[in-house]
Amino acid sequence: MEPTNILPIVAVLSLVTVEYGGWALLTFISGREGLADWQTRFFRAGHAHAGVLLVLSLVYLLYLPRADFSDRFEWIAGGVLIAGVLAQSGGFFLHVGVGEVGTPSAGTKLTRLGAVLIGASLVTLAVGLIQTA
Repeated sequence: MEPTNILPIVAVLSLVTVEYGGWALLTFISGREGLADWQTRFFRAGHAHAGVLLVLSLVYLLYLPRADFSDRFEWIAGGVLIAGVLAQSGGFFLHVGVGEVGTPSAGTKLTRLGAVLIGASLVTLAVGLIQTA
């Protein structure tokens, strides 16, 4: 199977978790289960990053075949992108659970790692598209 047939399915199904995140955020801020202000900000950031970056991944996966990489390399590039999206947004949520206000945590490190992975996959796609232009 080609990666550009499978990875979009992963991205679309991951959007269901973004929907659940919106529901959970509404539950938290509507009173029953309160969050501190800083936790609410990180939860919102994670939720927003997840939604936007998953949509970005769908566009990325449309362009990936145009770069004329091998199937194996497409799996790697697409996998790195999806892992980066999940790490960056997931890091915000992890920080809500284990972090403290004004202090770095495993969550903030995971968010930064995700940004590096996303950046690497975007540069990889750009180079591939330039080479085939």
